[in-house]
Amino acid sequence: MQPVGTNGIRGRALALAGLLLGMGVLHFAMPKPFDTLIPPQLPGKPRTYTQVSGAAELTAGALLAIPRTRGLGARLAALIFIAVFPGNLYMASDWLTSDRALPLKAGALLRLPLQIPLVITARKIYRAAR
Repeated sequence: MQPVGTNGIRGRALALAGLLLGMGVLHFAMPKPFDTLIPPQLPGKPRTYTQVSGAAELTAGALLAIPRTRGLGARLAALIFIAVFPGNLYMASDWLTSDRALPLKAGALLRLPLQIPLVITARKIYRAAR
């Protein structure tokens, strides 16, 4: 018999794995939009950051999908969500000062607080996996 709440955590872990795997694939299949999110103050080429973050997302997603490595995947996912936040801030700032349509500007701003539930979910998965 499984402990209470295990199926909920399993579902969250698989949903987060799917999100990370999907985004990781997109980093390689369609890298240009991700390249534009890299703050220009960072050293090196934006594509390198896109590829490294895509590889990290693929790794975290794969680890989350496997019960035995789920805790490690959850911890990596939380770190990724925190690490990409400066890129999200840069995107919001850049888009607000651009000639983009108002719904896109609003989306760039609304995206910022979404990092919080992603980090919280990853932490819950990590705690349940211990």
